Amino acid sequence: MSQHENHGSLKTYVTGFILSIILTIIPLVLVLNHMLGKGLLTFTILAMAVLQLFVQLFFFMHINEGEKPRYNVMALIIGAILTFTIVAGSIWIMSFNSQVH
Repeated sequence: MSQHENHGSLKTYVTGFILSIILTIIPLVLVLNHMLGKGLLTFTILAMAVLQLFVQLFFFMHINEGEKPRYNVMALIIGAILTFTIVAGSIWIMSFNSQVH
């Protein structure tokens, strides 16, 4: 198998690029024009960031392509769970520690 067989087409890259631009512009416009409250704005920015993550993974890193795409997705999910656990646990411990003092 050639190394170039798993690369996307120009259409895939252009679609991913356009989606990335849109997902970047939406929060920027919302912040610059003060269109939402603080809580809803934070949620919207986080939602756009998660969507941007999936665009990057599927359009540019081709996480769903290859000989065994299911293993790629499973490894990604396990990595995300571990990362979330470490970050959430660290924040929890730091907040508990700050309440003690």
